Amino acid sequence: MGGHGGTVDGMEIWINPACSKCRGALGLLDAEGAGYTVRRYLDEVPTEQELRELLDRLGLEPWDITRTGEPDAEELGLASLAREPAERERWIAALARRPRLIQRPIITADDGSAVVARSEEAVREALERSRGA
Repeated sequence: MGGHGGTVDGMEIWINPACSKCRGALGLLDAEGAGYTVRRYLDEVPTEQELRELLDRLGLEPWDITRTGEPDAEELGLASLAREPAERERWIAALARRPRLIQRPIITADDGSAVVARSEEAVREALERSRGA
């Protein structure tokens, strides 16, 4: 990934290169001249601990960032898994095992927060948070 060397910001974007929303988010970040690191999370699979930290930054629960319509979700029985604290670790384990189920793109901002950047507004929100940090 060339062209992002000049800035030292802590913005990171988790992408699947095949995803059009991910490509759109990258295009917007580039247009804004933002410095960021790309994480291809299907290749660099997050650990359960990284997922816990990410969820804390997002202020979300694991089921909030799970693509429950995917065949993998069906196979893991996530549709019938309760969305409650007692099952949180099972959801996290499922996402670590099948990272394809993680919503994308996710941008972590410099202020310690993170957003699921599925819209232009969400990408801009991450940019604002990073610039205000």
